[in-house]
Amino acid sequence: MGYSVGIVGGGAAGMAAAVTAAGQGAMVTILEGNDRLGRKILSTGNGKCNLGNENLGPENYYTESPAVLDACLKRFDTRSTVAFFREMGLTVKSRNGYLYPLSEQAASVLDVLRYEVRRLGVEVIPECRVRHVDSGKSWIRVSWDGAYRDFDRVIVACGGRAAPKSGSDGSGYRIAESLGHRLVPVVPGLVQLRCGEDYFKSVAGVRAEAMVTLWNRGKQIAGERGELLLTDYGISGIPVFQLSRRANYILRDRGIPEVRVDFFPDCSAEKFEELIRERKKLGKGRTVEEFFAGMLHKKLMLLFLRLAGLRASEDAQTADSEKLDRVYRLCRQWQVSVTGSNSYEHAQVCAGGVSLEEVTQDLESKKVPGIYFAGEILDVDGKCGGYNLQWAWCSGHIAGMAASGDVSRFAGAGKDR
Repeated sequence: MGYSVGIVGGGAAGMAAAVTAAGQGAMVTILEGNDRLGRKILSTGNGKCNLGNENLGPENYYTESPAVLDACLKRFDTRSTVAFFREMGLTVKSRNGYLYPLSEQAASVLDVLRYEVRRLGVEVIPECRVRHVDSGKSWIRVSWDGAYRDFDRVIVACGGRAAPKSGSDGSGYRIAESLGHRLVPVVPGLVQLRCGEDYFKSVAGVRAEAMVTLWNRGKQIAGERGELLLTDYGISGIPVFQLSRRANYILRDRGIPEVRVDFFPDCSAEKFEELIRERKKLGKGRTVEEFFAGMLHKKLMLLFLRLAGLRASEDAQTADSEKLDRVYRLCRQWQVSVTGSNSYEHAQVCAGGVSLEEVTQDLESKKVPGIYFAGEILDVDGKCGGYNLQWAWCSGHIAGMAASGDVSRFAGAGKDR
């Protein structure tokens, strides 16, 4: 008879671990805080569930231990993910390297996982808020609400703090710390940034392709290109999401994060100067507002005129040339101050978590043998594009296979041993 395996958390990583361990003959129990498994999956990819990416590598993730992460991704890569779901009946398609269910419904992904959990005889205990995980000589005890269950092995896969309405309440971090694990500081990731300027309500709703760079005390930290979304409190959109975890760490370390935006990312300095020369020919008989019409979104141009000290109604030919030049500079280097981010309720993931240096290649705790970690609770967070779900499947599968006691059958295991 196989090991008894308790899994704390029935999200993406928890279900991947359960299906894997049960498939190897383990007696598996999922202890889930919500009334149903996998609630968070339904909101991924705007309801379409971007479940992986063909362009997979550690460069698409953030962690303090990239070598450990790389080894994990090589053991369970994108092809492994496609095969994993194909065996459960899910058809997966690629759109420019981004993987989706053919149905483009996140519910399809959740359905096949739930069906497989049921088919394999996995016991599910819903509405179970685990409080403690303790280790004895021959058992690991999981306690919740006055009850407990002893297992041979336990996988902690209860997520981080992002999207707490889905059940991610940070309890996994408390469990990890109680077991003696060090946490890489946790901050919201893939989240909107709040800015200190008072004019954002005037440009709320504007979308524009842009190059967005993050700075700290005059030094450029990172840059991302994509569609920028302006809100009434600051900035959003995929490039902002990609930069948000770094901005939050700068704030945590009492730095001074700033964002600079170039609304002409495809335009060289020479071409932009040529554009300015051509536009100057339009000045005759126009107001400043009319002179800049069509250059960028009207709300943005009116804001830039105001920031440059120009009145929209004044004559373009007699307007102060330095102020006109300031408008052009704002188009290429609009600078805003970052004062914070939206809360964990709005974040897609958490950055930080249990250090990968404190787990084995099978994601087993080096502090307490028999306890494994999977998913967002570990110090791994990916960029937008299916990378975080790929990590959930990958880490869940690795932990599930190891906890089942059959690591020898793991794809690629011979290379690591």
